[in-house]
Amino acid sequence: MKTIVIIPARYGSSRFPGKPLAQIQGKPMIQHVYEHASKAFPDVWVATDDSRIEEQVKLFGGNVVMTSNTCPSGTDRLAQAIQSIPNGDSFDVVINVQGDEPFIQAEQIHTLAQVFENQPTTQIATLVKKITDPSDLLNSNKPKVVRALDGRAIYFSRSPIPFFRGEEPESWTAKHTYYKHIGIYAYKRTVLLEITKLPQSPLEKAESLEQLRWLENNYIINTAVTEYENLCVDTPEDLQKILKSL
Repeated sequence: MKTIVIIPARYGSSRFPGKPLAQIQGKPMIQHVYEHASKAFPDVWVATDDSRIEEQVKLFGGNVVMTSNTCPSGTDRLAQAIQSIPNGDSFDVVINVQGDEPFIQAEQIHTLAQVFENQPTTQIATLVKKITDPSDLLNSNKPKVVRALDGRAIYFSRSPIPFFRGEEPESWTAKHTYYKHIGIYAYKRTVLLEITKLPQSPLEKAESLEQLRWLENNYIINTAVTEYENLCVDTPEDLQKILKSL
């Protein structure tokens, strides 16, 4: 299936303004993301709403498309971008790699794309990782995923699910296999254009997780397991921790 990677990158992050341009080892963060994504697929684009990010991408020789500054989510930005990119309608699968994932692995992107080859009914695919640290299970900022036996996502939640009756939460990861969500998505192009037209759903509003809108509207989200622990950058403090570790 013909695949394109699009990296949504906005300048006006409330917790870290200008984040895509933050320097990591002499390069802007967006360049690191772009270069890693390019190892997986040749067609990579940055979708941004800011001329400063556009300029930086052009400086390192990347593809960039301008989108509206009113896009409510990265998914909406992708849908707008794929309609503006030359020959965008020739792609079967669109992969959404977040602009704050400077250490995303090409293998992860390939793993995600393979879901569509292995399970032809897939409409949306995403990655999950086994939870080994009980603190991750109890952290509401790290969404959890319940999977069917065939890998299809049944539900996403900020709460630890399933509830393991009769055991203390600290011991749940030793009793059951729990998964956390890794926020990289892939969509069939036609599905991407459909889901961005859906109104917010009750579960989405309750958990503040947009993927619940897709489940409530009966879209099939299949998952693949990754062993990589992604280092995403949400705040300046996250970046400083990463720089120290490097």
